[in-house]
Amino acid sequence: MRTYLTFLLRCFRLSFVGDYRYYAWMFFLTVLVLFGINAYCKQLVYGLATTGMTDQVSWGFYIANFTFLVGMAAAAVMLVIPVYIYRNRELHDLVIFGELFAVAAIIMAMLFVTVDLGRPDRFHHLLLRFNFPVSMLTWDVLVLNGYLLLNLHICGYLVYCAYRKREPSKYVYIPFVFVAIVWAISIHTVTAFLYSGLGGRPFWNSAVVAPRFLASAFAAGPAFLILTLSALKHFTTYEVPAKAFMTLRNTVAIALSISMFLLGSEAFTEFYTNSSHVASATYLFLGLHGRTALVPWIWSAIALNSLAMVLLYLPLSRKLPVLQAACVMLIVGIWIEKGMGMIVPAFIPTPLGEIVEYLPTRNEILVTVGIWAAGLLIYTILVRITVPVLSGRLTYDQPFVAARDPALFAPHPSSEGVVR
Repeated sequence: MRTYLTFLLRCFRLSFVGDYRYYAWMFFLTVLVLFGINAYCKQLVYGLATTGMTDQVSWGFYIANFTFLVGMAAAAVMLVIPVYIYRNRELHDLVIFGELFAVAAIIMAMLFVTVDLGRPDRFHHLLLRFNFPVSMLTWDVLVLNGYLLLNLHICGYLVYCAYRKREPSKYVYIPFVFVAIVWAISIHTVTAFLYSGLGGRPFWNSAVVAPRFLASAFAAGPAFLILTLSALKHFTTYEVPAKAFMTLRNTVAIALSISMFLLGSEAFTEFYTNSSHVASATYLFLGLHGRTALVPWIWSAIALNSLAMVLLYLPLSRKLPVLQAACVMLIVGIWIEKGMGMIVPAFIPTPLGEIVEYLPTRNEILVTVGIWAAGLLIYTILVRITVPVLSGRLTYDQPFVAARDPALFAPHPSSEGVVR
């Protein structure tokens, strides 16, 4: 226990150690978090009137980001599968970065749910009135918290074993890894069922919603990990296996292709059948009665995803800058398509036929930026702690000063611009 407490203390101290780039990045994120806290305080005082949500459009920017982040958290499983099922030991350490990202993403998702509550002080009423197992919201609360605990256990145990320089016991974490694989799929499936199970919103009443959510998540999540590994490759001495980029690139390309196919299938069903419920899809893609707020956004998302998919299938994407550009494009594209493009159109028109458009307010955007900054702050600290431990620079038998080695932040001499 004493050794473990010393490990936690060292990790805490290490989070404050870095070069000027680390301090500049952390200062920037901290400023954004403070702006977000200030905006949320205004929301607490004046209520959800500070947002663009109305009686007609009751879910907006917050729930859109929640949906996107749940998928990003679920995508951590894509690194677990090749490592533990196909025994690809070369990618073993990289699983930890995926699990750490899942922890940060789940925390952000929960924060978005919290700020979406009009009266967060009455949250306990939800806990006292669980309609289990009928309520999908109850299932969502259970799977999100369970997934967070699973990832915290797996990451914490593996990093601590590396700190102690001992081989992890398979019986302590391998069963949790396989449970996490199933759990990762379940958290996004349950989130999708939250929407498709609402009979009053025909735009969501499709059996393809859950597969679409999973496909887009398994594209955006590994894409974010590619950017994370690129940063580690460029700014630290941590040696990222070249095979990691290729494995993730192939995963992203296949998942994005499936996601685009499912989106096309839904669009065909909506417009070709021309059913009485096509109004929401018409508003999203073409505009409805002169209201076109989301049209440029959804077509921008489709263009970004299409271009990213083409780049990923070209040999040109073996070059790291091209691969990074494709990842940024698809992350932005999926964020638009799966966020605002998925949530808002379901409320337009209303059951009474009203067309009330929704746009997030400045206060709403500041709260959102603050939550994203908080999540990136958490993820940066977790990665900052993990890299020295995995690289052997911070272990129980070494003095803490070893973690201050400035070479930790220097580019690795073997880093190349081409992924083999």
